[in-house]
Amino acid sequence: MKTLALLLLSFAMLAAGQTSQPLSVEQFPNADPSAVSPLINVTPQAQVADGLPAQKIGPGDLISLMVSDCPEMSRTFRVSSAGLLTLPHLKEPIVAAGKEPTDIEAEITEGLIKGEVLVNPTVTASVVEYRSVPVSVMGAVKHPITFQAVGVVTLVDALARAEGLSTDAGAEVIVSRPQTPGAAGPPLPQRVSVYGLMVEADPSLNVRLYGGEVVRVPAAGKVYVNGMVKKPGVYPIQEGNYTSIMKIISMSEGLQPYYAKIAFIYRREGGKNQQDEIPVELAKIMDRKSPDVPLQANDILYIPDNKGRRLTAQTIDRIIGFGTATGTGLLVWH
Repeated sequence: MKTLALLLLSFAMLAAGQTSQPLSVEQFPNADPSAVSPLINVTPQAQVADGLPAQKIGPGDLISLMVSDCPEMSRTFRVSSAGLLTLPHLKEPIVAAGKEPTDIEAEITEGLIKGEVLVNPTVTASVVEYRSVPVSVMGAVKHPITFQAVGVVTLVDALARAEGLSTDAGAEVIVSRPQTPGAAGPPLPQRVSVYGLMVEADPSLNVRLYGGEVVRVPAAGKVYVNGMVKKPGVYPIQEGNYTSIMKIISMSEGLQPYYAKIAFIYRREGGKNQQDEIPVELAKIMDRKSPDVPLQANDILYIPDNKGRRLTAQTIDRIIGFGTATGTGLLVWH
Protein backbone atom coordinates (compact mmCIF):
# COMPACT_ATOMS: atom_id res chain seq x y z
CA MET A 1 0.00 0.00 0.00
CA LYS A 2 2.83 2.40 0.82
CA THR A 3 4.42 1.75 -2.55
CA LEU A 4 1.12 2.33 -4.33
CA ALA A 5 0.54 5.55 -2.42
CA LEU A 6 4.01 6.76 -3.31
CA LEU A 7 3.47 6.08 -6.99
CA LEU A 8 0.10 7.86 -6.97
CA LEU A 9 1.66 10.85 -5.27
CA SER A 10 4.46 10.92 -7.83
CA PHE A 11 2.03 10.96 -10.73
CA ALA A 12 -0.02 13.67 -9.04
CA MET A 13 3.06 15.88 -8.63
CA LEU A 14 4.05 15.25 -12.25
CA ALA A 15 0.61 16.26 -13.46
CA ALA A 16 0.74 19.43 -11.36
CA GLY A 17 4.14 20.36 -12.76
CA GLN A 18 5.89 20.07 -9.37
CA THR A 19 9.05 18.42 -10.67
CA SER A 20 11.62 21.01 -9.73
CA GLN A 21 12.94 18.75 -6.96
CA PRO A 22 13.34 15.01 -7.47
CA LEU A 23 11.69 12.67 -5.00
CA SER A 24 13.96 10.81 -2.63
CA VAL A 25 13.85 8.27 0.16
CA GLU A 26 14.26 11.01 2.77
CA GLN A 27 10.96 12.57 1.72
CA PHE A 28 9.15 9.29 2.47
CA PRO A 29 10.81 7.71 5.50
CA ASN A 30 8.15 5.01 5.91
CA ALA A 31 8.26 3.86 2.32
CA ASP A 32 10.16 0.88 0.95
CA PRO A 33 13.50 2.29 -0.33
CA SER A 34 13.60 -0.17 -3.22
CA ALA A 35 10.25 1.12 -4.47
CA VAL A 36 11.27 4.78 -4.73
CA SER A 37 11.86 5.95 -8.32
CA PRO A 38 13.02 9.59 -8.38
CA LEU A 39 11.37 11.88 -10.90
CA ILE A 40 13.81 13.63 -13.22
CA ASN A 41 13.25 16.93 -14.97
CA VAL A 42 13.12 16.13 -18.67
CA THR A 43 14.24 19.20 -20.60
CA PRO A 44 14.54 19.55 -24.36
CA GLN A 45 18.32 19.53 -23.93
CA ALA A 46 18.18 16.20 -22.14
CA GLN A 47 16.00 14.76 -24.86
CA VAL A 48 18.51 15.78 -27.50
CA ALA A 49 21.36 14.31 -25.47
CA ASP A 50 19.55 11.01 -25.10
CA GLY A 51 18.68 10.86 -28.80
CA LEU A 52 20.83 11.01 -31.90
CA PRO A 53 22.84 14.15 -32.62
CA ALA A 54 21.47 16.44 -35.28
CA GLN A 55 23.02 16.23 -38.73
CA LYS A 56 25.73 18.82 -39.28
CA ILE A 57 25.52 21.24 -42.19
CA GLY A 58 28.29 21.14 -44.77
CA PRO A 59 29.41 22.76 -48.03
CA GLY A 60 26.93 22.33 -50.87
CA ASP A 61 23.93 21.61 -48.65
CA LEU A 62 20.64 23.27 -49.51
CA ILE A 63 19.04 25.16 -46.60
CA SER A 64 15.37 26.14 -46.42
CA LEU A 65 14.59 29.26 -44.37
CA MET A 66 11.26 30.55 -43.11
CA VAL A 67 11.51 34.07 -41.65
CA SER A 68 8.41 35.82 -40.32
CA ASP A 69 7.49 39.05 -42.11
CA CYS A 70 10.44 38.67 -44.50
CA PRO A 71 9.45 36.90 -47.75
CA GLU A 72 12.77 37.61 -49.49
CA MET A 73 14.51 35.41 -46.93
CA SER A 74 11.85 32.70 -46.86
CA ARG A 75 13.29 30.44 -49.53
CA THR A 76 16.16 28.01 -50.10
CA PHE A 77 19.85 28.94 -50.00
CA ARG A 78 22.88 26.87 -51.02
CA VAL A 79 25.87 26.71 -48.67
CA SER A 80 29.00 27.73 -50.55
CA SER A 81 32.05 25.52 -51.05
CA ALA A 82 33.71 27.53 -48.26
CA GLY A 83 30.86 26.63 -45.90
CA LEU A 84 29.31 30.12 -45.89
CA LEU A 85 25.67 31.12 -46.14
CA THR A 86 25.09 34.54 -47.74
CA LEU A 87 21.65 35.99 -46.98
CA PRO A 88 19.82 39.23 -47.83
CA HIS A 89 19.66 41.91 -45.11
CA LEU A 90 22.73 40.46 -43.39
CA LYS A 91 25.97 42.36 -43.89
CA GLU A 92 28.24 39.39 -43.21
CA PRO A 93 27.85 35.81 -44.40
CA ILE A 94 27.14 33.16 -41.80
CA VAL A 95 29.53 30.28 -41.26
CA ALA A 96 27.18 27.31 -41.70
CA ALA A 97 29.56 24.38 -42.12
CA GLY A 98 29.81 22.20 -39.03
CA LYS A 99 26.74 23.70 -37.39
CA GLU A 100 23.23 22.47 -36.78
CA PRO A 101 20.06 24.14 -38.17
CA THR A 102 19.20 25.48 -34.70
CA ASP A 103 22.56 27.27 -34.61
CA ILE A 104 21.77 28.90 -37.96
CA GLU A 105 18.38 29.99 -36.68
CA ALA A 106 19.96 31.72 -33.68
CA GLU A 107 22.60 33.53 -35.78
CA ILE A 108 20.07 34.77 -38.35
CA THR A 109 17.77 36.00 -35.59
CA GLU A 110 20.62 37.86 -33.92
CA GLY A 111 21.76 39.37 -37.25
CA LEU A 112 18.29 40.62 -38.13
CA ILE A 113 17.84 42.23 -34.72
CA LYS A 114 21.29 43.87 -34.70
CA GLY A 115 20.77 45.15 -38.23
CA GLU A 116 17.42 46.60 -37.16
CA VAL A 117 15.70 44.70 -39.95
CA LEU A 118 13.12 42.99 -37.73
CA VAL A 119 12.28 43.52 -34.07
CA ASN A 120 11.34 39.99 -33.03
CA PRO A 121 11.79 37.63 -35.99
CA THR A 122 10.88 33.98 -35.98
CA VAL A 123 13.39 31.95 -37.99
CA THR A 124 13.10 28.31 -38.94
CA ALA A 125 15.93 26.52 -40.77
CA SER A 126 16.06 23.01 -42.19
CA VAL A 127 18.23 21.08 -44.60
CA VAL A 128 16.32 19.96 -47.68
CA GLU A 129 19.28 18.48 -49.56
CA TYR A 130 22.62 17.16 -48.37
CA ARG A 131 25.71 17.18 -50.56
CA SER A 132 28.41 17.37 -47.91
CA VAL A 133 28.36 13.80 -46.53
CA PRO A 134 28.89 11.48 -49.52
CA VAL A 135 29.70 7.80 -49.09
CA SER A 136 30.97 5.90 -52.13
CA VAL A 137 30.68 2.12 -52.45
CA MET A 138 32.65 0.52 -55.25
CA GLY A 139 34.35 -2.66 -56.33
CA ALA A 140 32.82 -6.14 -56.22
CA VAL A 141 29.26 -5.02 -55.46
CA LYS A 142 26.16 -5.44 -57.59
CA HIS A 143 25.48 -1.72 -58.00
CA PRO A 144 28.29 0.77 -57.19
CA ILE A 145 26.77 3.88 -55.70
CA THR A 146 27.47 7.23 -54.04
CA PHE A 147 24.88 8.46 -51.54
CA GLN A 148 24.60 10.97 -48.70
CA ALA A 149 25.08 9.67 -45.15
CA VAL A 150 22.03 11.34 -43.64
CA GLY A 151 21.12 10.04 -40.20
CA VAL A 152 22.66 6.86 -38.86
CA VAL A 153 24.46 4.98 -41.63
CA THR A 154 26.51 1.84 -41.02
CA LEU A 155 28.70 -0.32 -43.21
CA VAL A 156 25.91 -2.87 -43.68
CA ASP A 157 23.58 -0.05 -44.74
CA ALA A 158 26.10 1.10 -47.34
CA LEU A 159 26.52 -2.42 -48.76
CA ALA A 160 22.74 -2.84 -48.83
CA ARG A 161 22.38 0.38 -50.85
CA ALA A 162 24.86 -1.14 -53.31
CA GLU A 163 22.51 -4.18 -53.54
CA GLY A 164 25.00 -6.47 -51.79
CA LEU A 165 28.24 -8.15 -52.76
CA SER A 166 28.81 -9.69 -56.16
CA THR A 167 29.77 -13.33 -56.60
CA ASP A 168 33.45 -12.50 -57.09
CA ALA A 169 33.77 -10.43 -53.89
CA GLY A 170 36.82 -11.02 -51.76
CA ALA A 171 37.09 -11.78 -48.06
CA GLU A 172 37.52 -8.16 -46.90
CA VAL A 173 35.85 -4.78 -47.15
CA ILE A 174 38.16 -1.75 -47.01
CA VAL A 175 36.83 1.48 -45.47
CA SER A 176 38.86 4.63 -46.16
CA ARG A 177 37.98 7.70 -44.11
CA PRO A 178 38.68 11.38 -44.89
CA GLN A 179 41.71 12.97 -43.32
CA THR A 180 41.08 14.86 -40.10
CA PRO A 181 42.11 18.53 -40.34
CA GLY A 182 45.41 19.07 -38.58
CA ALA A 183 46.26 15.37 -38.42
CA ALA A 184 49.86 14.31 -39.02
CA GLY A 185 49.03 11.91 -41.81
CA PRO A 186 46.14 10.31 -43.65
CA PRO A 187 44.16 7.73 -41.65
CA LEU A 188 44.88 4.10 -42.31
CA PRO A 189 42.13 2.22 -44.14
CA GLN A 190 40.10 -0.12 -41.99
CA ARG A 191 39.85 -3.74 -43.15
CA VAL A 192 36.65 -5.55 -42.22
CA SER A 193 36.18 -9.30 -42.56
CA VAL A 194 33.18 -10.15 -44.74
CA TYR A 195 32.66 -13.40 -42.84
CA GLY A 196 32.68 -11.64 -39.48
CA LEU A 197 30.38 -8.87 -40.72
CA MET A 198 27.85 -10.93 -42.66
CA VAL A 199 27.94 -14.44 -41.17
CA GLU A 200 28.98 -13.92 -37.55
CA ALA A 201 27.18 -10.52 -37.41
CA ASP A 202 29.88 -9.01 -35.21
CA PRO A 203 28.49 -5.58 -34.21
CA SER A 204 31.98 -4.12 -33.75
CA LEU A 205 32.63 -4.64 -37.47
CA ASN A 206 29.48 -2.80 -38.55
CA VAL A 207 31.22 0.57 -38.34
CA ARG A 208 29.41 3.90 -38.43
CA LEU A 209 29.82 6.06 -41.55
CA TYR A 210 29.63 9.83 -41.16
CA GLY A 211 30.29 10.98 -44.73
CA GLY A 212 33.41 11.25 -46.81
CA GLU A 213 34.19 7.53 -46.59
CA VAL A 214 35.04 5.32 -49.54
CA VAL A 215 33.98 1.68 -49.16
CA ARG A 216 35.90 -0.64 -51.49
CA VAL A 217 35.16 -4.33 -51.95
CA PRO A 218 38.13 -5.92 -53.73
CA ALA A 219 37.44 -8.87 -55.98
CA ALA A 220 38.58 -12.23 -54.71
CA GLY A 221 41.95 -13.51 -55.84
CA LYS A 222 41.85 -16.16 -58.55
CA VAL A 223 43.72 -19.38 -59.19
CA TYR A 224 44.07 -20.81 -62.71
CA VAL A 225 43.84 -24.60 -63.07
CA ASN A 226 44.88 -26.48 -66.19
CA GLY A 227 45.75 -30.03 -67.13
CA MET A 228 44.37 -33.31 -65.84
CA VAL A 229 41.33 -32.09 -63.96
CA LYS A 230 37.74 -32.69 -64.94
CA LYS A 231 36.89 -29.00 -65.14
CA PRO A 232 39.85 -26.71 -65.90
CA GLY A 233 39.20 -23.03 -65.35
CA VAL A 234 39.59 -19.99 -63.11
CA TYR A 235 38.48 -20.32 -59.48
CA PRO A 236 38.13 -17.59 -56.83
CA ILE A 237 39.79 -17.70 -53.42
CA GLN A 238 36.77 -17.47 -51.14
CA GLU A 239 38.53 -17.03 -47.79
CA GLY A 240 41.53 -14.77 -47.21
CA ASN A 241 44.37 -14.53 -49.69
CA TYR A 242 45.22 -18.22 -49.84
CA THR A 243 43.66 -21.51 -50.80
CA SER A 244 45.10 -25.00 -51.23
CA ILE A 245 45.60 -27.61 -53.91
CA MET A 246 43.01 -29.93 -52.38
CA LYS A 247 40.36 -27.20 -52.36
CA ILE A 248 41.07 -26.19 -55.93
CA ILE A 249 40.96 -29.80 -57.13
CA SER A 250 37.60 -30.20 -55.39
CA MET A 251 36.29 -27.05 -57.07
CA SER A 252 37.47 -28.36 -60.45
CA GLU A 253 35.48 -31.58 -59.85
CA GLY A 254 38.47 -33.86 -59.23
CA LEU A 255 41.37 -35.33 -61.17
CA GLN A 256 41.38 -37.21 -64.45
CA PRO A 257 42.39 -40.89 -64.19
CA TYR A 258 45.90 -40.51 -65.63
CA TYR A 259 47.34 -37.52 -63.80
CA ALA A 260 51.06 -37.26 -63.20
CA LYS A 261 52.57 -37.69 -59.75
CA ILE A 262 54.26 -34.28 -59.97
CA ALA A 263 52.24 -31.08 -60.57
CA PHE A 264 53.62 -27.59 -61.07
CA ILE A 265 52.74 -24.18 -59.65
CA TYR A 266 53.66 -21.18 -61.79
CA ARG A 267 54.02 -18.04 -59.67
CA ARG A 268 55.36 -14.56 -60.30
CA GLU A 269 56.93 -12.96 -57.21
CA GLY A 270 58.86 -9.81 -56.43
CA GLY A 271 57.99 -7.98 -59.64
CA LYS A 272 59.74 -10.56 -61.80
CA ASN A 273 58.97 -10.69 -65.51
CA GLN A 274 59.13 -14.47 -65.54
CA GLN A 275 57.19 -16.95 -63.46
CA ASP A 276 58.83 -19.41 -61.10
CA GLU A 277 58.06 -23.09 -61.60
CA ILE A 278 57.43 -24.88 -58.31
CA PRO A 279 57.13 -28.69 -58.43
CA VAL A 280 54.58 -30.29 -56.12
CA GLU A 281 54.29 -33.99 -55.18
CA LEU A 282 50.63 -34.26 -56.08
CA ALA A 283 50.34 -38.04 -55.66
CA LYS A 284 51.58 -37.89 -52.06
CA ILE A 285 49.16 -35.05 -51.27
CA MET A 286 46.24 -37.06 -52.65
CA ASP A 287 47.35 -40.13 -50.67
CA ARG A 288 47.64 -37.98 -47.49
CA LYS A 289 51.35 -38.77 -47.26
CA SER A 290 52.36 -35.14 -47.68
CA PRO A 291 50.77 -31.91 -46.35
CA ASP A 292 48.59 -29.82 -48.60
CA VAL A 293 50.28 -26.92 -50.41
CA PRO A 294 48.91 -23.34 -50.26
CA LEU A 295 48.09 -21.48 -53.45
CA GLN A 296 48.22 -17.69 -53.74
CA ALA A 297 46.19 -15.35 -55.88
CA ASN A 298 47.13 -15.47 -59.59
CA ASP A 299 48.89 -18.85 -59.24
CA ILE A 300 48.66 -21.29 -62.13
CA LEU A 301 48.30 -24.94 -61.15
CA TYR A 302 49.26 -27.29 -63.97
CA ILE A 303 48.68 -31.02 -63.61
CA PRO A 304 50.42 -32.91 -66.45
CA ASP A 305 49.33 -36.12 -68.11
CA ASN A 306 51.11 -39.32 -67.05
CA LYS A 307 51.78 -40.52 -70.61
CA GLY A 308 53.50 -43.74 -69.59
CA ARG A 309 50.63 -44.73 -67.37
CA ARG A 310 48.15 -43.85 -70.10
CA LEU A 311 50.02 -45.91 -72.72
CA THR A 312 50.18 -48.88 -70.38
CA ALA A 313 46.46 -48.67 -69.71
CA GLN A 314 45.72 -48.37 -73.45
CA THR A 315 47.92 -51.40 -74.20
CA ILE A 316 46.15 -53.47 -71.57
CA ASP A 317 42.77 -52.42 -72.94
CA ARG A 318 43.83 -53.45 -76.43
CA ILE A 319 45.06 -56.86 -75.25
CA ILE A 320 41.86 -57.45 -73.32
CA GLY A 321 39.81 -56.33 -76.30
CA PHE A 322 41.77 -58.57 -78.67
CA GLY A 323 41.41 -61.57 -76.38
CA THR A 324 37.72 -60.99 -75.97
CA ALA A 325 37.20 -60.67 -79.71
CA THR A 326 39.26 -63.82 -80.42
CA GLY A 327 37.44 -65.86 -77.82
CA THR A 328 34.11 -64.74 -79.18
CA GLY A 329 35.19 -65.63 -82.72
CA LEU A 330 36.24 -69.14 -81.73
CA LEU A 331 32.99 -69.60 -79.87
CA VAL A 332 31.01 -68.66 -82.96
CA TRP A 333 33.20 -70.84 -85.22
CA HIS A 334 32.56 -73.95 -83.17
